[in-house]
Amino acid sequence: MARYSVGLSPTVSLICASALWAIAATVISKKLLTTVPPITLLVVQLTPSVLLLWILTFLKGGPRPRWRSLLPLALIGLLNPGFAYTLSMLGLARSTASVATLLWAAEPILIIALAWVLLREAITRRLITLTISAACGVLLVSGLLSPDDLGATDAIGNALILAGVLCCGLYTVLSRKMATELDPLLTVSLQQSAGFLWALAIWPLELRKYPTGYVLGLSPAEIAGATASGVMYYAAAFWFYLKGLSCVRASVAGGFLNLIPVFGIATAYVFLGERLTGSQWLGAVVIVSAVFVLLTWGPGSREAPPATCRRRKIRPPVKWPD
Repeated sequence: MARYSVGLSPTVSLICASALWAIAATVISKKLLTTVPPITLLVVQLTPSVLLLWILTFLKGGPRPRWRSLLPLALIGLLNPGFAYTLSMLGLARSTASVATLLWAAEPILIIALAWVLLREAITRRLITLTISAACGVLLVSGLLSPDDLGATDAIGNALILAGVLCCGLYTVLSRKMATELDPLLTVSLQQSAGFLWALAIWPLELRKYPTGYVLGLSPAEIAGATASGVMYYAAAFWFYLKGLSCVRASVAGGFLNLIPVFGIATAYVFLGERLTGSQWLGAVVIVSAVFVLLTWGPGSREAPPATCRRRKIRPPVKWPD
């Protein structure tokens, strides 16, 4: 049932998802978190995203699978955006957008490991080497190896972000098989709805700390920013990602997420004026270098694409040479 109605290759779809996640999620959300509480921001972001997704789903029409088969898919939405972005929002409130963006480079590492364990996806020595290199960059960026870096950011905030990254990695692996069988738009709608219900359930815990007037008194600029970032982050980015994931292996899709630092650092530098320490810049260079090799070094041998991709003449997944 998976559709590829827009003529985008998996590569373009995954790059678009990475760009939207870096810009809309980390940078815009970091700016909003200076005045809006984390869970409140999550609720405000998900509300227009979920509404838009379901409107588009019903307008698109088409056959619907049985509800029994949709329940596991909806439950995965508790992982991402539910648990993942609750943790990341709480962590982002204590960290910086640049560091948070680079910490998300740990996600491909987790995806590769989880895909190998749960999906039995083959991995090569070169892929492992590049993944370990990116992991070393993540350690430098997180500030765990330098007291100066720890002073620049918050260790607890970084730990919360990394916990959110783990939830996202598990989400990708669990969604891989379903992404090849179901319409990406319907999949995103269900998962975002589950995440939205989770955010509503925990929202009262945060509201105890803030007067009602504070939450209801959000400025038009704050609401507009949260709405725009929510649609970009939770609707568009997830849709692009699942479209790409439906035609490549989970470990390959995870490699594209390393591009998030490229977009995130550039945007944080331009719009937030954030700067990294020396060791964090070194970590950024290591991560970006590993990503560049991962995305450009793999011509030649290819594996057969899923049937849904063959029917639509979509570029098949890359099989990285050993």
